[in-house]
Amino acid sequence: MKGKTLVRTGLSMAMGICLASMALPALAANTDGSLAGRVDAGAEVTVHNPETGFTRTVRADADGNYRFPFLPIGTYKLQASKDGAPVGEAVEVVVSLGNEANINLGDATNLGAVQVIGSRVITPVDVRSTESATNVTKAELERVPVGRDAQSVALLAPGVIQGQYGGASFGGSSVSENAVYINGLNVTDFYKRVGFSSVPFGFFKEFQVKTGGYSVEFGRTTGGVINAVTQSGTNEFKFGTELVWEPSSLQSEGKNHYDADGNPYRVASRDQYDSTNLNVYASGPIVKDKLFFYAMYEFRDYRPESTNDAGSTFFKGKSDKGFWGTKLDWQINDSHLLEFLAFSDKNETTTDNYRYDFAAGQRGSRTNTQFSEGGGVNWALTYTGYLTDTFSVKALYGENKRDRIQTSVNDVQCDAVQDRRRAGLPQIGCVSSAQIEKGQDQREAARLDFEWQVGDHLLRFGLDREVNTSDNESFYPGPTRRYYQIYPTLPGTRLENGGIVPAGVNAYVRARQQEVSGSFESINSAYYIEDNWQVTPNLMLNAGLRLEAFDNKNGEGNTYIKIDDMLAPRLGFSWDFRGDGRSKLFGNVGRYFLPIVNQINVKQAGAFLDERTFYVFNGLESFQYNGATYQRPVLGAQIGPVDNSQGDGTVGDLRSEVDADIDPVYQDELILGFQSMLDETWSWGVRGIYRRLHNAIDDMNLTSNGILCGGEPGSIGYIMGNPGKTATVYTDTNCDGVNDGYVNIDTSRAGWALYDADGNYVGDRGWVKPKRTYRALEFMLDRAWDDKWAFNASYTWSKSEGNAEGPSNSDFGFDNTGRTESFDDPFVNLNGDGPLPNDRRHQIKLRGAYAIDDHWSIGATLNAQSGRPINAFGKGNPFDGTSYHSFYVCVSNCQADFDQRVYQLRRRGSGGDLPWTFDVGASVTYQRSFGAADLRVKFAVYNLFNQQRVMEVDDEFESGIGVRNEFYRFGTGYQSPRYAQLTVSLDF
Repeated sequence: MKGKTLVRTGLSMAMGICLASMALPALAANTDGSLAGRVDAGAEVTVHNPETGFTRTVRADADGNYRFPFLPIGTYKLQASKDGAPVGEAVEVVVSLGNEANINLGDATNLGAVQVIGSRVITPVDVRSTESATNVTKAELERVPVGRDAQSVALLAPGVIQGQYGGASFGGSSVSENAVYINGLNVTDFYKRVGFSSVPFGFFKEFQVKTGGYSVEFGRTTGGVINAVTQSGTNEFKFGTELVWEPSSLQSEGKNHYDADGNPYRVASRDQYDSTNLNVYASGPIVKDKLFFYAMYEFRDYRPESTNDAGSTFFKGKSDKGFWGTKLDWQINDSHLLEFLAFSDKNETTTDNYRYDFAAGQRGSRTNTQFSEGGGVNWALTYTGYLTDTFSVKALYGENKRDRIQTSVNDVQCDAVQDRRRAGLPQIGCVSSAQIEKGQDQREAARLDFEWQVGDHLLRFGLDREVNTSDNESFYPGPTRRYYQIYPTLPGTRLENGGIVPAGVNAYVRARQQEVSGSFESINSAYYIEDNWQVTPNLMLNAGLRLEAFDNKNGEGNTYIKIDDMLAPRLGFSWDFRGDGRSKLFGNVGRYFLPIVNQINVKQAGAFLDERTFYVFNGLESFQYNGATYQRPVLGAQIGPVDNSQGDGTVGDLRSEVDADIDPVYQDELILGFQSMLDETWSWGVRGIYRRLHNAIDDMNLTSNGILCGGEPGSIGYIMGNPGKTATVYTDTNCDGVNDGYVNIDTSRAGWALYDADGNYVGDRGWVKPKRTYRALEFMLDRAWDDKWAFNASYTWSKSEGNAEGPSNSDFGFDNTGRTESFDDPFVNLNGDGPLPNDRRHQIKLRGAYAIDDHWSIGATLNAQSGRPINAFGKGNPFDGTSYHSFYVCVSNCQADFDQRVYQLRRRGSGGDLPWTFDVGASVTYQRSFGAADLRVKFAVYNLFNQQRVMEVDDEFESGIGVRNEFYRFGTGYQSPRYAQLTVSLDF
């Protein structure tokens, strides 16, 4: 991926005239909408927002085309005039986020392509758009029971499901492949790419969920995009307050689950919380028609309670850090706008840990206190310039911060101990912190976007640059700073350090010391150019090209992984085949690249220590701490050498730890769709979707460099590379124990040394290439709100197949993005093709609202989906003596040498599917005005029928080679119990 400098230079020069005088690089990420159409040639068209006084006039070209780009979302008056006389009547038009309202004006207003909803005009079919997106306003969400966060809104869109680790899966992708924008500022977590900065629900104004086919202005995602804008001030002074209350008394009790002997393995009956949020806001003009403000402060009080899965520890938490946010809008004049956004989502949680007797339901003495901090201060400054009737610019610069801090009182005195022979992977030592982490992530984002109308061509081009810095210090708790994990095993098993389990040993202890500190930076930059060509009045072609570059740096500030000249072409069309603006046939094909998370820099390119020592397990001993009894392993003889192949505590020469010619992760997508209005309120659509993920960047343990030294190959250790492709790695080429040159290793055939049962080297083997395909059909039906009722329905049939879920892997519950267990050795994914964890063959989503009268209304939602596939993972394989995850299960001779064991292949999904889940929500809303005050009371119930069906299970059929996991298919995740929410708002 090196060279191609001429391509980048040429693209830069094509934009050079326009960009040379601009200091801020980049693009504004659809923080607004646009308005376009046709009118008499030479006529003037004026758009006016009565709420802010914003007015702009453009002249139609010789063909009668007019266009208003970069319009802040809202309701506008649209009027055409010619020779000073009005042409037709003024039209009130709604401009929505990320969409273009297309209104044709003439001697009489042409409303054939729009819907008249109340007194407003909306355009449900954007005949110039080729993307797949769902728009939802705050007003719509207030009518139905929807969780009060951006991700809950995203789950309303077809093809989006709840994934593991608190994320969402778009179109079969893993949860770490999405992007989230607030007012054009990218607020996506770049450390692991799971999660994002958040603001209160009341601070939002409108959402757009992009599920595919999005423009080249969006990149760094192979999943989906959540695009949101916040409230803004107007010429009318407003203030108000909103209370959101979720009491534990209105929550159903979680179900407890027991093993075959009647012992609890997942206690949930004490899991509950009390949540109270009270926000106050004010907005209005500082200078009428010029300068506006919106400000909000939210008081928060969140008090969760829960137990661990075994019911032996009780957790009581408290989080009461408030939120503040503000938005300033300055209409300098009708040609220049400036807006400023700032908010703080910092949060701090303190959790006390207590001894707990589940059988007696009694809480004992306090054993520990944990502290966690997250969020941070975010801000963005955005400029919009309408330089001529046909040429406009938008620029943004901002910062996004997120803390990552986790500590506890016991961290100094207690080592972490985990017994992986038990369900739920319980911590059995006197500390529950797996790792002490003190970090902060800061993004500096600069973006620039141009739009230039040249006849029938709408040219859009820009730059996009982010500098993402992670300051990090992390280590395991305790005086030894080692994490002790107990694993089941069998004699003769080869461990990951090459050691052989001695005879008579059925369990071992891995003592791991993992530490890293420093500042780590990644620079992501992109150029893009796009032509939207109106070939005929009814046919639009879209052709775009995005040129990306990723530069991940090590702890010393030098480049660690650099991938540049990534060309992402995207082509699309939209055909208004009837010519009335009410229907369209559309399609697109495109390529999307995914950056490398900063966690890779931190974990593998810093002064990283990852030392693993293996011991014979000689049982557990009990000890007292703070009046409580805990357990820790008794260490026997050491097995094999100390393994620090993944980090020896120095930055070192990283050429031996990364493929020098690494290829990016990217996805190709093809969509063909149809959308049409049935009448003034009803519309429907259908989409066919095909996605294919190419490549993976993950860690692989190369135990062979292909060069025989003393009859055996030299071992390289773990590298970051592309499984199944050629890796160029710096290694020892002359068997003197010193790395001195590069070798090319085709990891589809080599890189893993094979040994016979006597320990003799017998050759190499390689890795299977990662694969993921997603096929789907989506059907949508929508009835717009007409002050009486609204309805939306979608059905998605989909199939997600392959052997790689993506950068995040939920097969084994391992959330290290980009460092999954899928490719640690060649056998994890061997013959592992089949339905992937985010495969939901059927999804049905319904939502609707009905106004009973002027004061009372009801709303309901349904999310029904088929269950995820179940695997049957074994340990070990028929090809060598290692004991890692695989799709092979030992069925006989399991304690013999590996070449005498008998294995059975259990393909992906061989355990069947989990049951369907149904989640019904219901709400009732009361509204009334009292003079200048507007009261709204909403009572919503989520999971109305209190279904608590299993959504995730333990997929490991074996806990050791030939050792059946007694908790196989036991639930590890369930639907949340029913809960209720009361919202009371008062606006003046």
